[in-house]
This record gives sequence, C-alpha cells and structure tokens, in this order.
Amino acid sequence: MNICILGNDKRIENIKKGILEDKKYNITDIKNADILIAQVPFSKDNVFLNGSEYSVCQIIEILKNTNKILFSGSISKDLRKEFEKNDIKYVDLLDFEDVTMKNAIATGEGAIKDIIESTDFTLNNSNILVLGYGRIGKILCKQLSGFGANIYVEARNIKDLSLIDAFSYKSIDLKYLDFYLKDMDIIINTIPHLILDKKRIKMLKKTCFVLDIASLPGGVDTFEVKKQNINYKLSLAIPSKTSPVSAAKYLKDKIYEILEEEQIYGKNN
Repeated sequence: MNICILGNDKRIENIKKGILEDKKYNITDIKNADILIAQVPFSKDNVFLNGSEYSVCQIIEILKNTNKILFSGSISKDLRKEFEKNDIKYVDLLDFEDVTMKNAIATGEGAIKDIIESTDFTLNNSNILVLGYGRIGKILCKQLSGFGANIYVEARNIKDLSLIDAFSYKSIDLKYLDFYLKDMDIIINTIPHLILDKKRIKMLKKTCFVLDIASLPGGVDTFEVKKQNINYKLSLAIPSKTSPVSAAKYLKDKIYEILEEEQIYGKNN
C-alpha cells in the first residue's frame, strides 16, 4: 500500500514522521499512491490545497473513479459534493467526535497560552467572557476554571444557558451581552461570525484583551478593535502551532484505526 502525504504544514510534517520517511512528493507519487493524506483544513478557498502548490482540481482529477482514498479534515460542503459527484472516496477526520474533542482540548490549552503571553495580569480573579458554548467553549471554560477566574459565558439557547449555570459559570443570554462587556478583562470568541461589532467594541475597557479563536471569518471587527487600540489577537489552527506532535498523533491514530477496522467505505457522508 503506497501512502502519499500532501502539504508542508507542521501538522502534516509530524504525521509524516510517524508514518513514513520525510521526502518531497510530486504528481507521479500522488498518482501512484493508494492513500493520500492531505492538510487540515483541506482547502481554505476550494481552489488550492491549504499550504500546498497543488490545486483541488488536480487532486480531483487524480482521485476520481479510482479506489484511492483521501484523508483530510474540514472539507467544505462544496468540495464534498464534488468528491461524491466524481466517485472519490474520502474521510474527513474531523467528522469523528473523539478527534474533534482532543483537538478542542489542545485548542483550549493553546488559547490559555495566548492569553498568558498577551496580558500582564493574572487569570486568577479576572473576569473572562467566553463567547459561544460549543465544543471548544465547554472545554475552555473547564480549563479556565482551574485558574480561579470569574467565568462568564454567552449562549443563545435555554439548554446551554442552563448547563452554564449548572457548572457555576455566569450565563449571559446574547440579548443581554452589551450590559456585561464593560466589566470584562478578557474576551475569547469561539463563534465564526461577527459578534463583537463596532458598537460592542466601543463598550470594552482599554485594558481588555480580546482573543478570537473562531474559524474564518471570525467574530471580531478587526478594523474597529485596532482603531480603539484594544489588545487583540486572532489565533487560528492552534493545535498545529502549540502542540503539533499531539495534534498529528490524533490524526495518525484515527487513520490507523480506520484502516485496521476497514471502515473506509461508508464514511463519505
């Protein structure tokens, strides 16, 4: 079985170390491969592979109507449709809950690292607002609670708000968010659409640190946050930056598990 690893980002390089020797792959190698392991995310623009010289069209042409298998992550809905239309077998590793949960843990740890490095005050007794209570929001709140921070969490539905209260965090319904912003020392956004708009950014105190870890386009008006001279950082793909070996191991272990259990077919939807 021939394995070819595309791309050159840290995550892929570390997968490479765990599977096969490090070398540069060309189109011939890709065509001869039975299994292709691509970047995570697979593509940011649906045109080129993330961090690679290869185009999505090239990969589709090589894979279509073959028994080759593509492993990647964060494959867009549009590309999934293209793969299915061209009878391409693929596995999005981030469709698996165990992988995404481990990635969320690494993301939370990396976010805390960003906060500590970007502020000159302790997390202990700081007012920290987490925007969004999804997978990453839940784990991040648990991690932050160990520092003795005062944790506020914004959510939209009653179930999440009740769960936030049950864990002794301070729940904030989105419609009341504006009343709390002026008191926050740190704000962490996990929502991938605009929530800290121009109006809300003007409510923040100048010493507030804003960290956006949501996928693009993010949730912060970057022009306004700079205009107001607010301490701000956009931090993407945190696991590949702060814990690349662990992030790569999560993916490698899942690939091995799928191959060993012969679950490759039927994971395309």
